[in-house]
Amino acid sequence: MIGNGSDRYSRMQYRRCGRSGLKLPAISLGLWQNFGGDVPLERQRAIVRRAFDLGVTQFDLANNYGPPYGSAEENFGRILATDLAGHRDELVITTKAGYDMWPGPYGIWGSRKYLLASLDQSLKRMGLEYVDIFYSHRFDPETPLEETMGALDTAVRQGKALYAGISSYSANRTREAAAILRKLGTPLLIHQPSYSMLNRWIEPDLLGVLREEGIGCIVFSPLAQGMLTDRYLQGVPEGSRASHPGSMSQEMLTEENLAKIRALNEIAKRRGQTLAQMAVAWTLRDPVVTSALVGASSVAQLEQNVAALDRLEFSPAELKEIDRHATDSGINIWAASSES
Repeated sequence: MIGNGSDRYSRMQYRRCGRSGLKLPAISLGLWQNFGGDVPLERQRAIVRRAFDLGVTQFDLANNYGPPYGSAEENFGRILATDLAGHRDELVITTKAGYDMWPGPYGIWGSRKYLLASLDQSLKRMGLEYVDIFYSHRFDPETPLEETMGALDTAVRQGKALYAGISSYSANRTREAAAILRKLGTPLLIHQPSYSMLNRWIEPDLLGVLREEGIGCIVFSPLAQGMLTDRYLQGVPEGSRASHPGSMSQEMLTEENLAKIRALNEIAKRRGQTLAQMAVAWTLRDPVVTSALVGASSVAQLEQNVAALDRLEFSPAELKEIDRHATDSGINIWAASSES
């Protein structure tokens, strides 16, 4: 049951998204994992309800989140129609298209046909008239950027999305995308890149572009696909995410990376935080970052992640010590898009 919301908005921090009028919660909930057809709906409902009661107002989806593809949107649509009924205007709901969704040449990448058809399907699955943000999920090297951005502009002008976003675009492509959308009259609201203490690719160039262009930033995988938790301090436990094929593999958990994780865990303990909480807080240290996108497999895990907001401050000495261990670790599985 959703609470009355009397303290919902005083408990959460909200940050302005770039130079827009939109504010987003400092922590948002991603439905990439744990919201498909392989997870009981009651567990999903409990997580979403608790997230909203904690002031998490942004829920991030994509067309192919599952498994199977589309099931996360379908399940969220069910939760929206029941548990979140009457709260639509208090929510920021986002979706994306860019990765494979259906067979054939029109169900993948960045063509106008794919993006707009996919958005229509996403709206139907969720039972919505519009999403708040529609993203190009990745850069398409074979489709003119003007076409991909033009499709986002069309989605906004049709009223099927309120804002346009991109994900995993390089700094140069981000600047180009922003210029195209500005010319069309639909500003680029937000960029969604991967970012964590073990994956710092956005720091040299992208953050500067976002700052200059007034574009918001919501970082995904701040826990490095689960590596920046206490789960792997002693290796790979049976049944963990790294123990079966997926977005994280045992090959990522090298002895060098495990040594970094253990050293960072010691810093977190001295700060009075879990490693996961420090990892989330660390991604929010730069004001350009509007929100950190976290996943959750249980209500308890969600609550622990949101508690990262209880301590966001880092001393210069802490940041210097973290920098010794927080180095790129070969885990950016989205690099192909961000390097195009």
